[in-house]
Amino acid sequence: MKTALILGATGQVGQALLILALQHPEISRVVAPSRRPLSPHAKLENPVVNFDKLPEDAPWWKADFAVCALGTTLRQAKSRAGFYRVDHDYVLAAAGLTRRAGTPTFGLVSSLGADPRSRVFYLRVKGEAERDLSALGFASLTIARPSLLIGGPRSSGRPVEAIGLFIGKHLAALLPRRYRAVSTVQVARALLAAALGAPAGVQVIESERLSG
Repeated sequence: MKTALILGATGQVGQALLILALQHPEISRVVAPSRRPLSPHAKLENPVVNFDKLPEDAPWWKADFAVCALGTTLRQAKSRAGFYRVDHDYVLAAAGLTRRAGTPTFGLVSSLGADPRSRVFYLRVKGEAERDLSALGFASLTIARPSLLIGGPRSSGRPVEAIGLFIGKHLAALLPRRYRAVSTVQVARALLAAALGAPAGVQVIESERLSG
C-alpha cells in the first residue's frame, strides 16, 4: 500500500487526482497540503499551509510518490511575477522538499509547448519549471503536457479560453491530435498511472497521448 502526496489538490487536475487517489485500492494514504481545508476523508491528511513559507521539516513530505498540479493564470496572479512565483517557484520549492525527504517519484502537470526558450511567457515559465525540476534528480519523473483542459473548475468563464474549448470540443476531428482538448480526468489518470508504475528516468507525456 502506498502513500501519495498531491500538490495543488484544489485546482483543475488536482481535484481529479485527489478523487482518483482516494479511490485507488493501492493507495492507503493521501497527503494533500492546501491553502484552505479540503473535505474530510478517511484516507486524507490535509495540512493547511502557506506556499510562500512551506514547512521544511514536515514528515509528510516523504511519500511513495508526489504529483504536482500547482498552477495559476496571469489573470488570477495579476502580474507576471505572481504567475512565475506559483507556476515555477512554488512547484520547485515543493518538489525540492519532497526530493530532500526521500520521495523517489514525481509527476508534474505542465503544458503543451512548454519550452524554456519560448518567446511566449506562459510557455517559457512552464519550460523553466520542467528544466529545473528535471535537475533535482528524482528516480522517476513524469511530465504531462496537456493542450486545453476541459472538465475542471476553470473550464468556463474566460472568453478566449472558451473559444478555444469550443473549437477543441466541437471541431476536434479537424484538429491535429496534439491540439485537441483534453479532460482533467485523462491527465490525472495518466499521471497517477505513471506515479504508481514509477518508470526510471524522465518521461514526457505529450497531449496526443493524453487524449487517446
